[in-house]
This record gives sequence, C-alpha cells and structure tokens, in this order.
Amino acid sequence: MTTEPLFLQDAYLRQAPARVIGHTDEGGVILDRSLFYATGGGQPGDSGLLRWDGGEMTVATTIKAGEGAIAVLPAEGATPPPIGTEVIQELDWERRHAHMRVHTALHLLSVVIPLEVSGGAIAADKGRLDFNMPEAPEDKAALEQALQALIERDLAVSEDWITDAELDANPALVKTMSVSPPRGSGRVRLVRIGQGADQVDLQPCGGTHVARTGEIGPVRLGKIEKKGRQNRRVYLHLDG
Repeated sequence: MTTEPLFLQDAYLRQAPARVIGHTDEGGVILDRSLFYATGGGQPGDSGLLRWDGGEMTVATTIKAGEGAIAVLPAEGATPPPIGTEVIQELDWERRHAHMRVHTALHLLSVVIPLEVSGGAIAADKGRLDFNMPEAPEDKAALEQALQALIERDLAVSEDWITDAELDANPALVKTMSVSPPRGSGRVRLVRIGQGADQVDLQPCGGTHVARTGEIGPVRLGKIEKKGRQNRRVYLHLDG
C-alpha cells in the first residue's frame, strides 16, 4: 500500500478527499492520499479530522506505516472508518502553518550559523538545531539580527528534485548529519530559499515550508546550550 503525499504537492491545502485503504495494528488509518504530514526529519506529524457519511474521527498525529504508506492515528476513544470508506480530510491548519514557519526559519538559521548540523526538532512555536560548534557564538544578538534580515527579504521558497546519484555526487548539500535525506523513490527533494543571485540556501528536505520567508514573521533566538564537547544547541522562537 502506498499513499500519495498531497502535502508535498501543496503545503497550503487544508481539505481533501481520500479513501481508506488499510488499518495498522495500532489502529491507524492508511489513506490512499494524505493531506497530513507524517512525523519525520524533526517535524511532528499533522493532526486534524476525518469526516465521512455517518461519522468523524479526530486525528491525533500522523506516522509512516511501511514503505510509502502514511497512517493517521485516531485520538483516544475515536472510532476509525472501515476500509473502503470515502472520507474528507481536514487539516489543523494553524498548527501546520506554525510548523512550516519554524521549519523554514531553521533552514535560515543554518545559513547564519554555517556549521554542520547534528540534529534538530520543530514545534508549533519554537524549534532548535544542534550544531558542531565547540565554542558558543560571541554575539547572539548579531546572529538574531542577521536571521531576521533574511526573513524580511521575503525570499521565495521553492523545490527541485534530483536523483540519488546526483545527491551522492554533491555531498556538500547535506547539512544535517543526524537525519538522512529523504531517499527511497530514486529521487530526492531539495528545498531552495531565494532564486538566482538571491539564493541563500539549498538542501535536501522532505518537510513542509512557507512559500516566502516573510511569512515567518519576527523570531528570537533563545538559549544556547552546551550538549557536548563539540556541540551546541540553539533554540529559535516565533515571536509573533
């Protein structure tokens, strides 16, 4: 069973029809096409609602369910629709859009701190990246100003696709050592921020992003924690 990832085709799609094609052992509902992003790459799975004739199910989160399949997990006490049911998916848009804003902001954080990334996580109001950074930055305020300046340039965020072989030939594209680029289909999605001479970032990513950096809005850098001899964790908060 495979699921068509609608969230990659249009990250702004909030409602879409689908058909139930399977159930998981954990009670998850496998759809033929998914509006909901499945947990991965530091980005949480989406939540929302499934509606069908005679019923509805609150979606608590979304996970990968085997090769190419995506399952939405019901909230406690919710009854999943039977296999074959035609449903309407309704995305918790406010939560998703917050994830998109944070995710794109973290890509820009990796521009203003041009060091290897060893981990990361996204939430609805904040995110963090772990860097190979033996010493803490001397001027956090200057980094925050540089980050906000990139955001306010309102750069376009777009995507390209390359083959696995092309990625292997360009290993410098991979910034995040702890998360493998989303492979498996023979091609890899690249997220580009800026175009032409205004391009500031290009890296493999399977997550959802805003269309322009201006959508991120104001941000602030939080604490910078030492996580090891060579590692610093930098927190980023949405500030509006």
